[in-house]
Amino acid sequence: MLPLAQWEELMAGGAGGTDRDDVVVIGAGQGGFQVAASLRDGGFAGRIRLIGDEPGLPYQRPPLSKAYLSGKSDRVALNLRAEAFFTQAAIEVLSGQTATEIDRAKRAVRLASGEAISYGHLVLATGARNRPLPVPGSDLAGVLQLRSAGDADLLRQHLPDISRLVIVGAGFIGLEIAATASARGIEVTVIEATSRPMSRAVSEAMSAFFRKIHEGLGARFVFNTVVTRIHGDAGRATAVETADGQRFGADLVVVGVGVLPNVELAAAAGLAIENGIVVDEHLLTTDPTISAIGDCAAFQQPFAGGLRGRVESVQNAVDQARCVAARLVGSPRPYRAVPWFWSDQGPYKLQIAGMSTPHDLSVVRGEAESGAFSVFCFRNGGLVGVESVNKPADHMVARKLITAGTPITPQEAADTAFDLKARAAEAPAP
Repeated sequence: MLPLAQWEELMAGGAGGTDRDDVVVIGAGQGGFQVAASLRDGGFAGRIRLIGDEPGLPYQRPPLSKAYLSGKSDRVALNLRAEAFFTQAAIEVLSGQTATEIDRAKRAVRLASGEAISYGHLVLATGARNRPLPVPGSDLAGVLQLRSAGDADLLRQHLPDISRLVIVGAGFIGLEIAATASARGIEVTVIEATSRPMSRAVSEAMSAFFRKIHEGLGARFVFNTVVTRIHGDAGRATAVETADGQRFGADLVVVGVGVLPNVELAAAAGLAIENGIVVDEHLLTTDPTISAIGDCAAFQQPFAGGLRGRVESVQNAVDQARCVAARLVGSPRPYRAVPWFWSDQGPYKLQIAGMSTPHDLSVVRGEAESGAFSVFCFRNGGLVGVESVNKPADHMVARKLITAGTPITPQEAADTAFDLKARAAEAPAP
């Protein structure tokens, strides 16, 4: 990162080959922050403004359900960079500000305060919000969700004082919270509409492993049913009722039933929407002066059969941000990054390379009982995803194999004597 004085000189006199137009980024999460940082790293000399509706500096969300929730890290540790970074890089952070309108004709963004901010290029990094639970009682005190630092603060405040926690949804967030709560000795019940944990994201073998782990920690799973009502007393949640008539006592209820992309601003501006803001291979929307990245962007995924969809991961947001920044400083390239994900649940780190669902065949490499193994997932004979528990080497080689499209058979993948690293090394350089 250049010193501030050098940036001021660039902004006054211009930098060869850079775009002098202002860049405005709506959304100050991981993706929005990365656009701004990568623009400066790439030599962009124009004005950069980063609009975020939460107070404070841009921060990372993954620790909210892990280290931050357990009290192992504090709010300052969440920050993506210290305040001095933004000053030095001449990145203006407009925190606690909400964008209410995009005027494409005037190339301006209007804020709730009434201020209008002009842009040469606009980047939408608006992310997603938690899907609500549309049942009676969902508005009672003691019914929480986890998406922001404020949400995590509320949850941290309540955990020391409860003995029974009901979690609605057995996805990554729900299980990460379950692991933290179980470690405190809290009685945890997880209610899931499907037949297994993380069913939309992982193989049956991986679901079975984590179900066993959480049950060993004391959690109870209730599958194949949905919540129909949350009961309360004196305005506070006391129990959760399911469609099959069961009732589970609760001192606290946490809802984690997926997210909805924040597309309303883009839709009102007339941009194409299809379960997200539609973008092309360069992450441009139907307006060439507007890009979209991260959880809100719907793109054709080369590692999911070319289907249009969204990828909800830090990796995707960061890599798309870098792709947009490169284009804006004159080095355009299509977005083609292998998606990868992770989830820390107690002492177990789950890492996923590629898109393992759907698949028609899976094989286990290693012994699940050891707590360190991988599941290789195939579709139509090709490797599409690898799920690893406490096997970082498998994860890294899987990313190389999938990126290059290097062929590997299920028999080779399952054979622990087979050299995965050597096979990956055979792939041509990208």
